[in-house]
Amino acid sequence: MLKVKDTLRSTVYLSFDGRVIKTYHGPDAASRYATEVTVLRYLEEQGCPFVPRLLSENPVLLQIVTTNCGQRVEHLDSERLHSLFAELEAFGVRHDDQDARNVTYRQSDGRFCIIDFEFATLLAPTSPEAP
Repeated sequence: MLKVKDTLRSTVYLSFDGRVIKTYHGPDAASRYATEVTVLRYLEEQGCPFVPRLLSENPVLLQIVTTNCGQRVEHLDSERLHSLFAELEAFGVRHDDQDARNVTYRQSDGRFCIIDFEFATLLAPTSPEAP
């Protein structure tokens, strides 16, 4: 496994088969874990095509396993960044950490994706329109 992130809030590994394993620690780890699990489940129910899919969760270890959404984006212009997070809001989720570090590029379909939902907020229930 390849360690791709190790901060005070989480450690993230990329497995050789492409899964992403994220373990939460530090302040409010249980709450951030629960938020990300809830948001990822919700977005999957809504059919959001540009976020990771939750494959498994472990509330004891505060660990989730998700699909991989591609490589992190180093630079993204502010207009594209804004439109991407606005598209997410159409699915009923405000990211609350709208930074390029939370955007990846999935080469298989040429799609920008959004990751890291531990600070996200579910908005009032809406029905997103198909893009």
